[in-house]
Amino acid sequence: MAGLRLRPHATAPTLTTVAEVVEWFGAMQAQDLASGMWSLGVRLPGSTHADVHAALERREALRTWPMRGTIHLVPARDARWLLELTGVRALAGAAKRREFLGLSEAEADRAVDVLGAALAGGGRLTRTECVATLVAAGIDGAGQRGYHLLWYAAQRGVTCIAPNIGTEQTFALLDEWAPDQHQLDRDEALAALALRYFRSHGPTTRQDFAGWTGLTAADAKRGIAAAGDDLTTVVVDGAEAVLHTPLLDAPRTEVDDVLALPGFDEYLLGYKDRTLMLDPEHKQAIIPGGNGVFQATVVVGGRVVGTWKRSLAKTRVTFTVHPLADLGPARREQIEQTLNRYADFLALPPRITWSQ
Repeated sequence: MAGLRLRPHATAPTLTTVAEVVEWFGAMQAQDLASGMWSLGVRLPGSTHADVHAALERREALRTWPMRGTIHLVPARDARWLLELTGVRALAGAAKRREFLGLSEAEADRAVDVLGAALAGGGRLTRTECVATLVAAGIDGAGQRGYHLLWYAAQRGVTCIAPNIGTEQTFALLDEWAPDQHQLDRDEALAALALRYFRSHGPTTRQDFAGWTGLTAADAKRGIAAAGDDLTTVVVDGAEAVLHTPLLDAPRTEVDDVLALPGFDEYLLGYKDRTLMLDPEHKQAIIPGGNGVFQATVVVGGRVVGTWKRSLAKTRVTFTVHPLADLGPARREQIEQTLNRYADFLALPPRITWSQ
């Protein structure tokens, strides 16, 4: 089962592009851009950071806030229906946040209009330029107000996050950056999201699907039903779980991959119970304090066996690996090879140290 969550199963097509990887998942958390880029890179062998960036410039995927108020990579042409399906609950809670920030609904709506006008005609502004545009229009963008207003404009489906220019986040109009949006009715959208979630994360529970998407329990159940024969309910360790139906006939192959996954990778996100991938005694090392911040992990045969950190310099990337299990010399060499793969992705020579 852990192997099924690591990669598309044998009955699925081989994924060779950023667009295909993101569509397979439906959405990939990318609040931390570096993690999101490597989540793509690790699934596209031989790719580089420049390759992934170029694919995002080609608009194979884009970043926005479709679920849980968190930035995700989504298929570019699916951004609007995802926002309409899963973003509505985040918008419902925006009033409370505005009150805390001292913003009125009228100010927020005017900010959306100001940004829409500034970006019209193919414009693209950095985050700093967007906030400066709001301030010039007499809208207070100090502190967290600017971030909230940028979020609000994207949550409303007016803007989206375009690829960085240098180290700066940029914004564009969604309808101009990704025209010809797919139009799905509600049941079609629920079915599509359920299928994509369970084929990439399953077998897992309906409750996990609701938690990952931010949908209500009723909508989660409705989405699974709308997916029809593409999904099947099974029993795993005495609990109901849902899986992509072709998995029933997939070959049972042993997994011995050695992977260096980024923090916030979908392999560990979206589950209430992670014992399949992670020993409970190691949970604190992966999610310190249980505050939702995930550390980068070393995964061997589907199981987390360590964490790693990177330190970037202009001429080198330094990795520090912290084992959580006994790792012999041969296994350590495999782990170093997979970290070297990430160094190649960044086009920097590596230096690897072990914390013990």
